[in-house]
Amino acid sequence: MVGRQIAEMGRFLVNDRAAPVALVTGSTSGIGAAVARRLAADGMRVVVNSVSSVGAGQALAAELDGHYVQADISVDGEGARLVAETVERFGRVDVLVNNAGTTVRIDHADLDAATPEIFRRLYDVNVVGAWQVTVAAMPHLRASGDGCVVNVSSLAGIRPAGSSIPYAVSKAALNHLTLLLANTVGPAVRVNAVAPGLVDTPWTAEWHDIRAGSRRWRPYAGPASRTTSPKSCSPPCGRSTRPARCGPSTAASACADPASITCRSAGSRSRSPRLRAAAGLPVAARRG
Repeated sequence: MVGRQIAEMGRFLVNDRAAPVALVTGSTSGIGAAVARRLAADGMRVVVNSVSSVGAGQALAAELDGHYVQADISVDGEGARLVAETVERFGRVDVLVNNAGTTVRIDHADLDAATPEIFRRLYDVNVVGAWQVTVAAMPHLRASGDGCVVNVSSLAGIRPAGSSIPYAVSKAALNHLTLLLANTVGPAVRVNAVAPGLVDTPWTAEWHDIRAGSRRWRPYAGPASRTTSPKSCSPPCGRSTRPARCGPSTAASACADPASITCRSAGSRSRSPRLRAAAGLPVAARRG
């Protein structure tokens, strides 16, 4: 069912203009790579990015007939360089997927271990990095006429869960940044976020205790994402999910059709009580 929904969404992504360009940060593996592959399959020219894993990034870019740029978005000026290289190569930016992120595993009860340095490091990537790339890309997204930003957040930014308190707080900040940007630059540029639960990636391969503990999330196992097909992002019945399900059905569909987006965003608000409740929004439809 999810696959059919993805295919249906994909037809909105390419129109009769020159092939649009998608920049996906942190995209050499996991969700980012899955999103990059889906967007390329829908006819977009894709720019792949990472801090390390240069060989994997170059290989993926070659597979997708795209382009790879090594850049650390947490470093001042690197986000602007990433966007500039994208425009230099393809002449435009139509979709930005802020997927790059990092975490440190710290037991929530170990307050002393969550040092200010860790907070700053996670904020630099998960919040400030996304901000810097978005600001640099915004003139090009506006010029696109159908610009779209998708911030890859986390269930940890919505519920009391996650690999550490600093990580969860940074993702909560990213969620609010999404709302602020949506209300500021929409409807000319659509800004939305997706909030996956635990996803099986190389990064989380050894997180056996957290994976087993995902049963605790069962009360929250209802739809947790802020786009269509939210089931594919939340851990169904306390299970983790896979990038192949999470990435394409969230980031790709968020760029598809404004009417399908449930994130509160200027110019694109769902009035479905079920979807609004799933997104954590007031069920009563808003007027205007």
